[in-house]
Amino acid sequence: MSSQIRLRFAPSPTGPLHMGGVRTALYNYLFAKKLGGKFILRIEDTDQARFVAGAEDYIKESLSWCGIKFDEGVDDKGEFGPYRQSERKELYTEYAQQLITNGWAYYAFDSSDELTALREKAESTGGVFTYNIECRQKLNNSLTLSAAEVDNKLKSDKAYVIRFKMPKEEEVIFEDLIRGEVRVKTEKLDDKVLFKSDGMPTYHLANIVDDHLMRISHVIRGEEWLPSAPLHILLYKAFGWKAPEFAHLPIILKPIGKGKLSKRDGDKMGFPVFPIQWNDPNSSEVFSGYREDGYFPDAFVNMLALLGWNPGTEQEIFSMEELIEAFSLDRVGKSGSKFDPEKTKWFNQQYLRAKSDKDLAILFQVELREKKIEVDSEKLEEVVGLVKERAIFISDFWSQSYFFFRAPTEFNAKVVKKRWKENTPQIITDLHDLFSNSEIWVAEPLHDIAANYIEKNELGFGAVMNALRLAVVGDGIGPDLFKIIEFVGREDALKRLNYALKTI
Repeated sequence: MSSQIRLRFAPSPTGPLHMGGVRTALYNYLFAKKLGGKFILRIEDTDQARFVAGAEDYIKESLSWCGIKFDEGVDDKGEFGPYRQSERKELYTEYAQQLITNGWAYYAFDSSDELTALREKAESTGGVFTYNIECRQKLNNSLTLSAAEVDNKLKSDKAYVIRFKMPKEEEVIFEDLIRGEVRVKTEKLDDKVLFKSDGMPTYHLANIVDDHLMRISHVIRGEEWLPSAPLHILLYKAFGWKAPEFAHLPIILKPIGKGKLSKRDGDKMGFPVFPIQWNDPNSSEVFSGYREDGYFPDAFVNMLALLGWNPGTEQEIFSMEELIEAFSLDRVGKSGSKFDPEKTKWFNQQYLRAKSDKDLAILFQVELREKKIEVDSEKLEEVVGLVKERAIFISDFWSQSYFFFRAPTEFNAKVVKKRWKENTPQIITDLHDLFSNSEIWVAEPLHDIAANYIEKNELGFGAVMNALRLAVVGDGIGPDLFKIIEFVGREDALKRLNYALKTI
């Protein structure tokens, strides 16, 4: 194996990419880039029964949105292709036969009905049937049949599988980069299927062959693959190849209760579990994504990076370059990390606040144009600067600033009851007259006019200002009131005061 650092992300195109899968891709990417290595995208599509049209494109688009770029992989990038397993299936036949020849695998001709009967028999006595060292000598396979019988069955096109021949009384020992030393006795392992007579390999064989041929140096994957690691170590031994280094990541836990985070948790609690929206071609269902829900990709990636890994410092906000610099597997935890939807919103809020008013105004302008509202860019930057501390998403800008662009047509009844008193109409009338006579329409002088009026008439500052806000905005919300009055202009502001006097 090459000494070059080479890591891969190898998803199956069987549906949308879960955020846990994105995290796996991210950690592989960060590790590879930290050490000056290569990151490869391989599509493991050998399970044709579960193949979903559009899933591969969805995976690539998701990674692209997240800023996770692959150096080699599908789309003809790299010298070790093809990078789709379905385009490599001729390779696997050769390697499966090699295992048969060197005694590490065998043909098994047991029918599905025969295996089902064995499972049901075991279950009837409270047991579990496992095709393993203990029972394989009693079953219908090349270990129990004569060479002539095996040859006849192969020539008759009878369905078969090739199973790995798990060695007896051995202990598989390997070092996991996250979990430390792992020891498993072979008596506890079954004879996994490696190859089927339809010409397609299972994950176990294809994964090992491809990782070897693509010179993968490190395999970082979810802990659900930890039980398969001993088999994979033995397969490397069977082929006489050096195994890559392994690291098995902890799972992402649901926010409430126990267990792995699932789509159902997201549906129930109102947050996405997929990076971008997924339109299921089989059911026509639409599943929400972080992109469509208004999250910035760098905020989503930042959140994912810290969901299982910590930098050993108090720093929480990282650019991709900073993540690459800080990342190491020795700071990835062994236990699962609980997902926090509110913390995810916090990350987005931090990224929003860090963006310039100009950049945010450009994003907000898109929504305003959809509402047929045209605003000068510089004036919009001013609005964004006033309300961005109250926003988590770009979509929040409208709810925090609509009154800059539209005069109220109705008034919040609760605020009216609380703020509109018997003397309020006279106060609003007086302010209307004072404002209309002002030569300068700028926030600070307008504020001074109102403040002088309040002082001269010995009125409560809060009472007057709250009523004035209600008249201008239609509610008790918003940033600096006089910034709003300045923004909407003399004519619109005075119309709003007159409308309030007539309506409330």
